[in-house]
Amino acid sequence: GELSTGHARKRRFANWVRLARGQYCLLMAGEVVRVEYTKYDGGAHRGYEALRLGEDAHGVWLGVPDPRNAHNDGYKYDDPYVLLVPRDSWWTALFNAPPRRTEVYCDIATPATWVDPHRVRFVDLDLDVRRRREHSAVELVDEDEFEVNRVRFGYPDDVVSNAWAAAHWLVKALSGDTEPFAGGYRAPKRVSAGVWTAVRPLGPVSK
Repeated sequence: GELSTGHARKRRFANWVRLARGQYCLLMAGEVVRVEYTKYDGGAHRGYEALRLGEDAHGVWLGVPDPRNAHNDGYKYDDPYVLLVPRDSWWTALFNAPPRRTEVYCDIATPATWVDPHRVRFVDLDLDVRRRREHSAVELVDEDEFEVNRVRFGYPDDVVSNAWAAAHWLVKALSGDTEPFAGGYRAPKRVSAGVWTAVRPLGPVSK
């Protein structure tokens, strides 16, 4: 039945994580969450499976052990990362471990739609904000892509204004001491009880 299929899917994913990333320790599989991004016209953009690590005031934290198995539209990631899905916000945040040059990468997207506890969807809105590891330089990128797709897909005015508001807020947040970007994403609460994340440690743990 559906329940047994779900358990089997979780079990297969946990075993795959251990084989694919033998250098990581996974004591117990977390809940598997399917992450799906589309473009504004509904076309597939990016999709992958992640492990639910926990939830706090910032949102739901997901671990992505091996992005190489993702369906991506020009999205190239080989290394594990942690994804923050905030509540009612027009962005998601991806946290990378060293030695990746980009420490934090935020996608501007529509607020998360949780189809069910194991599937979350977003509409990608092109704009991105990233913080480089060296010198903590913060950059707003892909404005040209946003403008092209704004016309192509006919973004409504409220989508445009919310996208730009989120981008400008993130530029300030990543440049300052706003959590979780200031270091809170390294906290041990990212790991739910009894679970070692299948992602590489993100650096010194904040107190």
